[in-house]
Amino acid sequence: MWNRCLIGCLLIVGLTACTPRAVREAQTVVAEADSLRAEGQMYDDSVQLAEACATLGRWQWFYADDYAHACYHYGRLLRKKDDPVTAMQVLIRATHSRTHDYHILGRVYSNMANISHWAKEYALSYDMFEVSANMFLRSRDTLLYYYGLNNLAFEKAMLSDTASVFSLLSHITNNCHDAEVRAKTYETSAEAYLRTQQYDSALHYASILSNRDNHPLSLVLKAQVYSYLGKNDSAVFYAEQILHVSTDLSDIHNALYILTNEDQSKDKDAIRQVAADRADTQKLIEIRQGKLSQAVQLLEQDLQRKPNLTWLYAIILTAILVGGCFYWRNRIRKRQMQQQVNQIVHRQADAITQSIKQHIDTSDINHTLHWKNYEAMKADADLYIGNIVSKLECKKLNETEIRFCVLTMLDLSLSRIADTICYSFPSGIKTLKKRISLKLGTTPRNLRDFLFQMAINA
Repeated sequence: MWNRCLIGCLLIVGLTACTPRAVREAQTVVAEADSLRAEGQMYDDSVQLAEACATLGRWQWFYADDYAHACYHYGRLLRKKDDPVTAMQVLIRATHSRTHDYHILGRVYSNMANISHWAKEYALSYDMFEVSANMFLRSRDTLLYYYGLNNLAFEKAMLSDTASVFSLLSHITNNCHDAEVRAKTYETSAEAYLRTQQYDSALHYASILSNRDNHPLSLVLKAQVYSYLGKNDSAVFYAEQILHVSTDLSDIHNALYILTNEDQSKDKDAIRQVAADRADTQKLIEIRQGKLSQAVQLLEQDLQRKPNLTWLYAIILTAILVGGCFYWRNRIRKRQMQQQVNQIVHRQADAITQSIKQHIDTSDINHTLHWKNYEAMKADADLYIGNIVSKLECKKLNETEIRFCVLTMLDLSLSRIADTICYSFPSGIKTLKKRISLKLGTTPRNLRDFLFQMAINA
């Protein structure tokens, strides 16, 4: 038992001491990426992040948190580099890690939700944002939790569930007083009013956003609102600003659409150029949409597999419990059988001892077991105690030692044994017992039981 514990401790110490240098380097990359994220920046070395993910993935049993962080940063960078398929694969790996860092899991699910949102899978993105908000709640990150609630409201706006939108927004405004979170609620409110064709309210919240800063979404909202209201000049004005400010393909495409249909100031060549730019943007959007659809398919496949894994875990747990029950049952049975065997052995030993004692009681022990009558002693002992003398002779014990063993089996005291075998040094009889025990591979305390077991065994 102690040997196994010692080996386990040595293995743990060895693994810790022998941690590859690559793991330490990967941890350094993750720490730098975390620091940059805290400052609102992004770690932009995709090669180092990919290597960190690969290295920590091989050691994720020991570094689950670091592995999840590496997957988050790498997936976030891949999203920025317009590779949503690989980003989704990496983010899914983070959700499969053994990490209990709910803060980073909340960010991972939020990124997965954003990919689903841009793929226009609003129901799926709502589910992912809901998981993300719950993760932030478990990590007690109140600010990000309210950001998550706003994201849920925005997805409800995209699904035209106005009642749910304003219920969530009311909860946020009543409990959170952070300025950035409130700005996000203005975006959501403007989008919700736009989708319900309440253009005045949508324009009101878009103006609030515009007053805060030159917000791209406020320009998009204003351009769309004025287009719906038939105010072509204002719609064209904000559409042109979108082209100078926004880098989002969807925003650019919508602005070009407004300029193509409502800008009467341009000549035919200029309009054709705008239409050509719009066609090029449409191709890019279709390519991006194809990538996003593939990424969403990966996520849906992963979500479908998770219940199967749950059933697998349940089956494994049940098998372990059933196996444990059978193991303990068999162990109890073996223990009971061993106890029965021990009882039989003790009864046999007691019977042999009683037989010998009866024989000794009817004879003169000094003649039967006297030093000069060793052969007679050997014959009696072999006859009544299972050839014990012959077995002891095979163990290279001398006559004095064999005589001591026989008398020990008769349960005589050390002083009486010393008198019987004419041992000249009574105090040395204990030394004799220790020497015999050492030769037989037992202890002085267990010598008598060991001798009876030897006599009983064939």
